[in-house]
Amino acid sequence: MHGPLPDQADLKATVTGHPLVAALERALSLCNRVIVVLAGVALVAACAILSYSVLGRALFHSPNYWQDEAAVFLLVGATFMTAAYVQSQRGHVSIEAFVELLSPLANKIRLWLVDVASFAFCAFFAWKSWTLAHEAWVDGQVSNSMWSPPLAIPYFLMAIGMTLLCVQLLLQIIVPLTGASRR
Repeated sequence: MHGPLPDQADLKATVTGHPLVAALERALSLCNRVIVVLAGVALVAACAILSYSVLGRALFHSPNYWQDEAAVFLLVGATFMTAAYVQSQRGHVSIEAFVELLSPLANKIRLWLVDVASFAFCAFFAWKSWTLAHEAWVDGQVSNSMWSPPLAIPYFLMAIGMTLLCVQLLLQIIVPLTGASRR
């Protein structure tokens, strides 16, 4: 692993100078910490369910009607719901070659532009996720498996996760514009 990158130097600092932005950051940080713990539990549960599924088929020749789908639902929830936390840590994949080549000011501008472009994409994705979840809820859509769980469950998890990611990106866009600083 490498050391801290210049564009990640102030991740642990809190916003000062603008009370509303600071309050939003604290609330989102608390929400993210709770979600990360729940996502960890969901990942362990998905592992247990898939292990049970493999053992059940191998040892007892029992069919698995629900195991794969339950594990997928848990994995979808964990993936989408933790996206805002990962973004708050700038943990998503990025190209580091530019970080070393650009000046600190150019890097701040680059990060801000990437956040704006990411927000535009994620806002569209969140909007479509909410419409998909709403349609699944209203139409009573279920999966095609024998278990037939409601598809609204993963769609709502996806929509909530993308909305939280949008809030995180919006916060990262707003902080430099409000004159708020990190301490």
